[in-house]
Amino acid sequence: MKIRKELWFGFSLMALIGGAALTMVFSVDTMTNGHYGLLMLSLVVVAIMLGFPTAFTLMGMGMMFAFFAYHSGTQTAAGAMQQTLDLMVQRAFSVMGNDVLISIPLFVFMGYLVERANLIDKLFRSLHLALARVPGSLGVATLVTCAVFATATGIVGAVVTLMGLLALPQMLRAGYDVRLSAGVITAGGCLGILIPPSVLLIVYGATAGVSVVQLYAGAFFPGIMLAGLYILYVIVMAKIKPAWAPPLTAAQRFVPLPAPLTAIGATGERSAVPSLIKALNGKRNQDVSSKYLLGQLGIALLPAILFAAVAFASYQSATTVVPVETYEELQPMGAGSTVDENTDEGGLAEPEAEEGGLAAPPSDGAVAEPPGAQADAAAEPPGAEKEAPAAGAAPDAVAEPAAAAPAAAAAEPAATTKPASMSFWIGLAVGLLALVIFYAILSFTRLEVFKMLLSSFFPLLVLILSVLGSIVFGLATPTEAAAVGAFGGFLLAAAYRQLTFGVIKESVFLTAKTSAMVCWLFVGSAIFSAAFALLGGQELVETWVLSMNLSKTEFLILSQVLIFILGWPLEWTEIIVIFMPIFIPLLDNFGVDPLFFGLLVALNLQTAFLSPPVAMSAFYLKGVAPKHVTLNQIFAGMLPFMGIQILAIVLLYQFPAIGLWLPQVLYR
Repeated sequence: MKIRKELWFGFSLMALIGGAALTMVFSVDTMTNGHYGLLMLSLVVVAIMLGFPTAFTLMGMGMMFAFFAYHSGTQTAAGAMQQTLDLMVQRAFSVMGNDVLISIPLFVFMGYLVERANLIDKLFRSLHLALARVPGSLGVATLVTCAVFATATGIVGAVVTLMGLLALPQMLRAGYDVRLSAGVITAGGCLGILIPPSVLLIVYGATAGVSVVQLYAGAFFPGIMLAGLYILYVIVMAKIKPAWAPPLTAAQRFVPLPAPLTAIGATGERSAVPSLIKALNGKRNQDVSSKYLLGQLGIALLPAILFAAVAFASYQSATTVVPVETYEELQPMGAGSTVDENTDEGGLAEPEAEEGGLAAPPSDGAVAEPPGAQADAAAEPPGAEKEAPAAGAAPDAVAEPAAAAPAAAAAEPAATTKPASMSFWIGLAVGLLALVIFYAILSFTRLEVFKMLLSSFFPLLVLILSVLGSIVFGLATPTEAAAVGAFGGFLLAAAYRQLTFGVIKESVFLTAKTSAMVCWLFVGSAIFSAAFALLGGQELVETWVLSMNLSKTEFLILSQVLIFILGWPLEWTEIIVIFMPIFIPLLDNFGVDPLFFGLLVALNLQTAFLSPPVAMSAFYLKGVAPKHVTLNQIFAGMLPFMGIQILAIVLLYQFPAIGLWLPQVLYR
């Protein structure tokens, strides 16, 4: 029987892990609980690689070793079993009480509904026509389609499968290299686990105790950066090796015009807006209704209307002075409470002395007040003490009334507007220039492409930005935004007439299946982590890492290399729920921000879908690719994109502001 290469690799890796575990067992004189914890970790990895269900493997190993940990002391077997079951219930209850996890089924439901709205065909068609003159336009359009659709759905397998059915045949017919085509589809489909709203970030946030809102804000620019690096690679390869990505022919760029537009003399290269205005005023609209022409003109003027609305709103925001709340009527406690001692109206009075109570000592023999002192004091006019000039003041100086300053301030109302800043005018000028260029090149062909984008690209973009914007700007929690996104996916499916009972039933079933898998993973991870900590495995790992005297940079390199290697046999869910609880406690010792570490991990876990032997994207694509596309060609096409992912990790480490700038601006 012939064994495939990837199986040899998997068996070799399992043998390496087993050999390391046996070496640890036989190299120590006494097996402590910490060593048993490491043995449990190695057994879990080998069991998962053999194909056992991850969640139940974690629970089974965790309960077995937790029982061993409890029973290793003076505890009886019955008592250890009781404590183990209590631990299981407590951990499961704590996971189910995590309200952040509620957003997972809602985001997954949104993804399945958007996937079944059949938007991806229109989206890819409109994007590859809009980018027809860009080198490697089909590859660039595939990456943009994958990024948008994967962000909206978050389902890697669905995006890779659909793009394999839709884009791969077109790219191969256009003469694209098989390896480049496969790499573009597999790498682009993985962007959904990085660009928010991402389920991976929710799982990491719940595991590491990091705010999901800050993770979403931090992952936005790294995700855009990674997608931009992919696109730049395709464009450069199309320039260096044109045979790998030939330009589109005129027939492939051709966009048919509607009959009413051809009836008014419209051609593909003719300017759209002036022609529509002339058709409204001329004789050419005899066979075309004015309502249709006004509708086409309104669609063409949509960017100008949107620009005017945004410019007006931005101007109002830039010139409006936000009033500062002042509380002049409030005074510190005790200030201004000058009460005449002779008046006894209101307030608390000293109680009258009662007979038998404590009396003041007699003043016989004490120093007495002069006889006329009280009379002189009584003759003093009321308020004379307040009107006395301060020491050193001129005798004839007139004191200003106390209320004069507030009255003067009230007389001059505070300004409600201010001049717009120079940055606003620069941004307005740049936007106006872009709008002028847009209308200068807006032909009837581009108008048709723009209408295709309006019906495919912009609905998804609005859905993504509304969900992400409401989370990032604090308008809604991730759970609330996920509910809005699910409702938006519901509306999209209804708008494209795909909302049937069968679609809803299938989406609900798949959502329940995925959510149950994630929740069981969390329960298994919680039990496993508790058993690992109970055995002292975490303490042993921490002691071993600290004994290496690593710097912050060396620790980050070591951790990312380990995660990169773990991505070969394991999926991202297993890496996060098993190994993040081991890495997170070490971050404080090296001064690493858990938010920044999470962004590095999210970038690194892109490789989990691309690295053999468990490169799930490759198997998704192979399942729908033509027969002449081999698995080795797909693996070869993914390697350059893995290199780009490593480059993105290095860039994020060298320039942390790429990921940390937006959270710091918004939340700190």
